Amino acid sequence: MPPTPDATAPGAAVPDRGHADACPGALRLHTADDGGLARVRLPGGLLTDRQALALAEAAEALGDGELETTSRGNVQLRGLAPDCGAELADRLRAVGLLPSDTHERVRNIVASPLAGLDAAGTADVQAWVRELDARLCANDWAAGLSGKFLFALDDGRGDVAALDADVTLIAAPRGPALLRLGRGDHGHPVEAGQEVTAVLDAARAFLDALRGAGRAAWHLREVPELLPAGTVPLPGFAGTAVAAPIGALPGGLSVGLRFGRASGAQWRALVAASAGELRLTPWRGAVLPGAPADRLPALAAAGFRTEPGSAWERASACTGLPGCAKSLADVRADAARALDGGASAPRGGGLPVHWSGCERRCGHPAGQWVDVLATGQGYRVTVNGPAATAGTPAGVPVDVTNEEMAAAVVEARRTTK
Repeated sequence: MPPTPDATAPGAAVPDRGHADACPGALRLHTADDGGLARVRLPGGLLTDRQALALAEAAEALGDGELETTSRGNVQLRGLAPDCGAELADRLRAVGLLPSDTHERVRNIVASPLAGLDAAGTADVQAWVRELDARLCANDWAAGLSGKFLFALDDGRGDVAALDADVTLIAAPRGPALLRLGRGDHGHPVEAGQEVTAVLDAARAFLDALRGAGRAAWHLREVPELLPAGTVPLPGFAGTAVAAPIGALPGGLSVGLRFGRASGAQWRALVAASAGELRLTPWRGAVLPGAPADRLPALAAAGFRTEPGSAWERASACTGLPGCAKSLADVRADAARALDGGASAPRGGGLPVHWSGCERRCGHPAGQWVDVLATGQGYRVTVNGPAATAGTPAGVPVDVTNEEMAAAVVEARRTTK
């Protein structure tokens, strides 16, 4: 059975988790229809060339030969044999991708992938990432966090502040950084130099409050009454997700992966084009700091998205058939046909769109998004999320055949955010 998805549907009752989450890790493999699945946490999405090559080699030697990026900038290996766990762990340890056996599933940290590459941000979030990761692994109490608990470190541009993290740290151009707990539009000011300490204190307070209340929960947003609300209004960007642009950037290159999947050969092409570092993004792409623009044609030839404005911008899908037995369709194949054959994105990109094979909607975006749900006879297209209501055209489900799906998706993506 796949791990329970993170999100709670709008309007649904908040769950009281009576059991530990089954979120996979590098040591705890999930059994899927296509074999074992391992999820390797990459705080901030950061990879050296050596680490990226080691992942490609592991996928080819132990799995199906491909790597899959996630909406948290982590990476998954699929098609693993049941007895390969020890060898996979050894390979990861050898390149520094498994610094702690006891804490490996709680190293869920997203960070602004363009930090330091342009003038849009105001903080060195990469330093925050490294400090937070090291201190998480060094504290015994942190192992009690769910494998779904998420930290977000935003350099002030607003790109990861809208990802519904449990604890979000947002840099400010003037004044202290702001700490947001769960969802909401207010934060707590943080003293300079104490940013990571404040993040860790919030996570520990959440665990302590759960114990005091005799509850079990995976996310801070499930029990917001246990921690104090913020006092300072957050910047206006805090509710709008902003994906990293595709193509040549002021400080490097940015490319997209179709549904986050890449073969070992494609990963080697990324390494060949890089300047020594890769940053996987929460939008299933990769940023190559310092890489020159003349390397884009080789990346395009390798199958990466290198130009903005295509229908594939902010398009995602769950695993679907044949990898997941719960799915009612091969959603990735159906989605690819729609995106390649007419489901063009409207000017400005429009809303994110996500194809799901069942009601679990694994991996769907945060905020408002176009929900394309397999029904067994076709798909149901709805604009989902906090701005969608059942009394408006955007919030009314539309049942379509596979042939009608592309046009319905285009129309839904035009919905104003």
